[in-house]
Amino acid sequence: MTLQSRRNFLKKGAILSATPIVAATFTAPHVHAAENNTLKLGIVGCGGRGCGAAGNAMDADPNVKLVAAADVFPERGKNGIAGLKDQYGDRIDVPEDRFFGGFDGYKKVLEQDIDIVLLTTPQHFRPIMIRDAVAAGKHVFAEKPVAVDGEGIRIIQEAAVEAKKKGLNLVGGLVNRYGSSARELMKRIQDGAIGDVITARGDRMGGSLWMRPRTEGQNEMEYQMTNWVNFNWMASEYINDVTIHQLDIALWSFGDATPVGAYGMGGRLSRAGVDTGDMYDSMAVVYEFADGRSLYAFSRQISGSFSRAYTTINGSKGHAIIGNLESKASIFVNGKETQIERGKTSGYIVEHKVLIDAVRSGGATYVNNADYMCNSTGCAILGRLCSYNGQYVTWEEMLESVGDKPSEYSFDAVPPTLPNEKGLYKIALPCVGADYLN
Repeated sequence: MTLQSRRNFLKKGAILSATPIVAATFTAPHVHAAENNTLKLGIVGCGGRGCGAAGNAMDADPNVKLVAAADVFPERGKNGIAGLKDQYGDRIDVPEDRFFGGFDGYKKVLEQDIDIVLLTTPQHFRPIMIRDAVAAGKHVFAEKPVAVDGEGIRIIQEAAVEAKKKGLNLVGGLVNRYGSSARELMKRIQDGAIGDVITARGDRMGGSLWMRPRTEGQNEMEYQMTNWVNFNWMASEYINDVTIHQLDIALWSFGDATPVGAYGMGGRLSRAGVDTGDMYDSMAVVYEFADGRSLYAFSRQISGSFSRAYTTINGSKGHAIIGNLESKASIFVNGKETQIERGKTSGYIVEHKVLIDAVRSGGATYVNNADYMCNSTGCAILGRLCSYNGQYVTWEEMLESVGDKPSEYSFDAVPPTLPNEKGLYKIALPCVGADYLN
């Protein structure tokens, strides 16, 4: 992403008001499961997380089958499906004519006779795919995060309203929301175990960068799609791709309040070599809320550094700590630690069971996670924006942001950012000045 394109990242546009949508009883008609009580799944994005999500759905319910799939890289995608078939046998029923490649393959999956679609591509594509899945009448599992810019948030907010009208369930992949120890911890916090929640801090301290080497004959678009986690137009920074888990728990403890704005800083220390992408490797952000509370977020991805994935919630009587994926959950009051036992069933499985059970209920139970999905993703996007420009950025300004896109969606396209003759990608300076917002 070039300096100029980052300055253009915030563009004026219509702002849609957030629409709170939570799990509730719902009786409107919606898509029904097959007569034999077997739910049919489709998947878009058959990489490690995508096939992992499909496996989680298989483990959540014995009467679900995967019957359609798409991946922009067909051979890799088919290998992933083959691995699932080795594990789940006939429950993976994706013949050649129901596997679709290319950028428009997801549309063909949505044309199939499926009940639920799993959307697990890079997050750049998530808003349009959610919108189109709802239009096609499918229930949706959407992996986190759900957008890379404010425009994507607005698209999902609109789609969520339509989903509710149609009785289509929408579950997001912010997995801690479905972990038993995380839910128990949050219940105790809400019951006053640490008093009034005053501040929170999300720490996501990671190590070495992940990347795949270039291969002979591979063009720039193919390379960036293969290494999407290192490019902003698809990943939207480490804070959005990964630290969103810690932000989400912190926001949950705040009653899912929306920050009024944020300021921060960031830069590159280890991303200095060829093919290290155009993202920062460190960010520090302060989020401010209307009631005077603050949320602090620290992200870092530098080899040789210590690792931590904790959310710390500070209250008037004590504090609580929860690790990523429930690796630790404790409450501290008067120097005494009370540990919360880790659940036996992974939240990765529970989130799919919640969705499947809602679909099976025939409308008696309805779940739509769009409100907190958009709030937590928007918080991460807000953090990246203020870290780029050295200015105070408001929530409304975040909602107006429009990110970079390739010239078209094909492997012949020109991606938004290109390497120079040394193979280095141009990035924004840590502080580019107030004109960023103009």
